Amino acid sequence: MEEVVIIIGAGPSGLATSACLNVLSIPNIVLERENCFASLWRNRSYDRLKLHLGKQFCQLPHMPYASGTPTFIPKAGFLQYLEDYVSHFQINPRYHRFVVSASYDKVAGKWQVVTKNTVSDESEVYLGKFLVVATGENGEGFIPKIPGLDSFGGKFMHCSNYKNGKRFAEKEVLVVGCGNSGMEIAYDLWDHGAVTSIVVRNPVHVLTKEMVLIGMTLLKYIPRKVVDCFIVFLSKLSYGDLSSYGLPRPREGPFYLKDLTRSSPIIDVGTIEKIKKGEIQVVPAVMKIEGDYVHFSNEKMNRFDAIIFATGYKTTVLKWLKGGEDLFNDDGMPKRKVPNHWNGKNGLYCAGFASQGLFGIARDAEYIANHINAIVQRK
Repeated sequence: MEEVVIIIGAGPSGLATSACLNVLSIPNIVLERENCFASLWRNRSYDRLKLHLGKQFCQLPHMPYASGTPTFIPKAGFLQYLEDYVSHFQINPRYHRFVVSASYDKVAGKWQVVTKNTVSDESEVYLGKFLVVATGENGEGFIPKIPGLDSFGGKFMHCSNYKNGKRFAEKEVLVVGCGNSGMEIAYDLWDHGAVTSIVVRNPVHVLTKEMVLIGMTLLKYIPRKVVDCFIVFLSKLSYGDLSSYGLPRPREGPFYLKDLTRSSPIIDVGTIEKIKKGEIQVVPAVMKIEGDYVHFSNEKMNRFDAIIFATGYKTTVLKWLKGGEDLFNDDGMPKRKVPNHWNGKNGLYCAGFASQGLFGIARDAEYIANHINAIVQRK
């Protein structure tokens, strides 16, 4: 089967790219390994999840949110937005297509994508002039190798399998990872009656969602260094010095670190108050596990019934993409820095790899569609 553009992945990145191409009347097909679009949001995210950024930074191209939509949108509201988006732009992903390989045929000047239909168990081949990798940064959950983890007698899981804390009531639970998912899951566990601890290894910025909204708005008009100083000032006013609670503040500003390291500040949902009250414990790095006991870098150890790893994701691109070395590094992430990260050779593109959330996804999709359109128009 031949199309002009093949898009791999029906998450927000793939949907946005398809919509932008549809607006330009450029034929495209979306291949998705799961049985639905936005499977990460539907099936691998916790119930409490809410968009931490203001809605103006979370809309996809060509379709703003309806009037009356709250500034910070809950998971269900965002999924409904995606439903409306797919319907409006008439996007029809082919589900249950597991990509086995994607390679460029120099003689034909086309990309060949081989998939396995996981329902019929048949192989399928798709040909396209352009290939868009829209599987994003969150291909599969990452759990670090910790000595003795296999000996742990309780339950451990990646946060992509965590829905809510109901089954952990009155259990001793350790959350490994203090990003936004880890902090929010720690709060959710506490809210459901779990005795909760969270691992914090490095300095972190703690902000409110309102602070982030102010900062992102100011960045349109004011240099980043000035915005960082102002936002850190607001954080200090609101939270004070958190170093005594195991949460030291970095020297560099939050938006500088986001651009440099792709790591986001913590957007507090109430976890910090519980930490200050001693209702959620902060612990240092995990060194090893022996049975039900976890040993920490401060030479202390505690017993736990469960461990939730909020330790991020890794891409799966390199498992199936052949010949994308000019675009992707050895970790399956773009070689070039934002905003020049999305375009490779031979009609290869990537969407959703900028570590800039839905805002970055929308920008990638428009850049890619416009670039493809310019090439098509020249011919």
